[in-house]
Amino acid sequence: MNAEISYSSLSSPVRASSGRLLLPDILKGVAVLLMIQVHLTELFANQEFYDGFLGKVSLLLGGPPAAPVFMAVMGYFLAKSRSGAWQGVMRGFKLILYGFLLNCGLNLNLFYHIFIGGLSIDPLPYVFGVDILFLAGLSVIIISLLRPFFRNSLSGWLFIMIIAASARLFIPANAVNEPWITYLMAYISNEARWSYFPLFPWLAYPLAGYCFYLIYEPYSGVEIPKSKLLITGMALLLLLAVTIQYGLNITTDLQRYYHHSITYFLWTLLFLGLWVIAFYLIQKTLANNPVFTYLQWVGRNVTTFYVVQWLIIGNLATSIYKTVPAGFLLLWFLGVTIVTTVIVWIYRKLTLIRSVKKLN
Repeated sequence: MNAEISYSSLSSPVRASSGRLLLPDILKGVAVLLMIQVHLTELFANQEFYDGFLGKVSLLLGGPPAAPVFMAVMGYFLAKSRSGAWQGVMRGFKLILYGFLLNCGLNLNLFYHIFIGGLSIDPLPYVFGVDILFLAGLSVIIISLLRPFFRNSLSGWLFIMIIAASARLFIPANAVNEPWITYLMAYISNEARWSYFPLFPWLAYPLAGYCFYLIYEPYSGVEIPKSKLLITGMALLLLLAVTIQYGLNITTDLQRYYHHSITYFLWTLLFLGLWVIAFYLIQKTLANNPVFTYLQWVGRNVTTFYVVQWLIIGNLATSIYKTVPAGFLLLWFLGVTIVTTVIVWIYRKLTLIRSVKKLN
């Protein structure tokens, strides 16, 4: 989640004193904190916790409210951006490069143990693991190249979104013996164990954000009555309550979650609708609450926050993989979050000092 894709904000009448809209910062801040807790569940938690009720809750919170939220917000601001195709393509390639660098950084401890002979595993799946930075980079490239053709055609973008969400129905299953093709296709669609966010179906989420911008922008100056939001939210809540078992079954099965169908994508859109409405209403009342102020700060620095937490969790996981009992997971979450916050704060301060020195 590089700074290049940490776009300003979603639509919201509540602004910071600088004029910055707050809702997307809050959504991104919540999303990255939920990613921390689910990374701990996946890599630190013992099997008893992982298979239990709280483990399922953790995976659910690390599902729709996390990566899909961030990618949808990214898509919204790609639509809002006036950058040209070439700028977008270059931004996308930078994100892909950063993805490889992050993979190497978060697995340094693992690579060291492989090098000294302590572990006999193939390092390539960890070097080429398809994390969210690769998805972001490929999405930025594709959307930037499509913009000159589709421009503001809502029907065109909706069509591409549906194609992206259902593309795996038309892409043949991986049936080749060439390892390099397997690694390449992991970024596109195949179900290799190191393919966490393949382009299909995950491209559909930034496209959904793009479509939302096109739908909402003509009415961006109109205040939506609270009563309508509450009615819409209740309707979405009812639909989710009826279908929650379906969503839970897929979200808590990571292989199915990472390679889900268009049906689950549509279910996730319902969840995102309710999620955004809920935070829209909450932040109008609590925008100056210290907790929301912190979430806004995290959201503004989401790229750095995401990278730092992964560097910490990834390297520690080599030593304590799936050994932490339930009682200590909260302490690990607080510890990782606090250390990440301090590191990001120091990094931002140093960056500000360097910027001031350049100006002088």
